[in-house]
Amino acid sequence: MGQIAPVSKSQLAQRRRQLLRRRRRVAAIGLWQLLAPVALAAGLVWATTLPGWVIRRPEQVAIAGNQFLSPQAVRSMLPLEYPQFLLQVRPKLVAQQLESMGPLAKAKVTRQLFPPGLSVEVEERAPVAVAEIPGATKEGTLGDKGRTAEIGFLDSLGVWTPQERYTSLVGIGALPTLKVIGNPVQYRPYWPNLYNALSSSSVRVYEIDWRDVANVILKTDIGTVHLGASSDRFSRQVAALERMKELPKQVNPTQIVYIDLKNPDAPTLQMTNAQKKQPK
Repeated sequence: MGQIAPVSKSQLAQRRRQLLRRRRRVAAIGLWQLLAPVALAAGLVWATTLPGWVIRRPEQVAIAGNQFLSPQAVRSMLPLEYPQFLLQVRPKLVAQQLESMGPLAKAKVTRQLFPPGLSVEVEERAPVAVAEIPGATKEGTLGDKGRTAEIGFLDSLGVWTPQERYTSLVGIGALPTLKVIGNPVQYRPYWPNLYNALSSSSVRVYEIDWRDVANVILKTDIGTVHLGASSDRFSRQVAALERMKELPKQVNPTQIVYIDLKNPDAPTLQMTNAQKKQPK
C-alpha cells in the first residue's frame, strides 16, 4: 500500500484560496441570474418612457393598402390616445379592433422604433352596393313607420357597413349604382350567390328589393323581375333573365307588369290585362 504524500501548509492555503474563488464565482453567477430579469424588466419600463419613443401625433402612423378610405379616415379608427408610449401599444389588439370597425376586412399593425411610429397595412371591404335598411317599428320588425331608414354599403360577402364609417371615400370614382333594400341579417346568407350571378350578367340590375324574403324583386333595364323566396336558384334565375334580354324588342315593355322567374325553367310575363304570357 502506497504512502500518502504529506501536504504542506502553503499547498493547503492555496487550495483554500481556489475553493473560495470558486464559491465566489458561483455566487456571482447566481446573483446575476437573479438580477438579470429584474434589470431587463426595469430597462423595458425605462425604455417605454423615453421621450423619443412616444407617438405624439396621428401623422406618426403610416397607412398602406388603402384605396377607398383616406389615411386620415383610417387613423381616426385607431383606438389610440396621444401621446402614446410606443412600446405600450399592443399591435395585435389594435389590428383586431380595426377589423371590427366595418370598412376594414384585415389589418396588420407593426411598431417602428426609428423613427418612432406605427405601420398599419389594411385590406378594405370594397363597397359593391348601396344598402338601405328600412325604418324599424318598436317591435324591431321592418316597416315604413318608426325610425328613418339607415344607409350603408355592402361588400361582395354581404357585410353591411354604415355610411358614416366611410368618412372619406377616395379613389372609388363613383358610388355603387346597385341599391339593395331590406334587412342584411336576413339576406346575407344568399347575397354572395345572387351578387356573383348578377356580376357576370349583361342585364343591368339597379335595385334589389329584399324587404319580403318570400319574394325578392329586381328592377332591371328590361323590367321588374320577381324571383320568389331566397334560394339556391338565383344563378339559374339570372341565367334565364340573361336569355330574355331581347324581350323589350319582342313585347311592348309598357304592357309588362313584371317578369315571373320563380320557376327559371318556365318564366312567364304578368301583363297589364292580368293575364300571364309565356315569353318566346
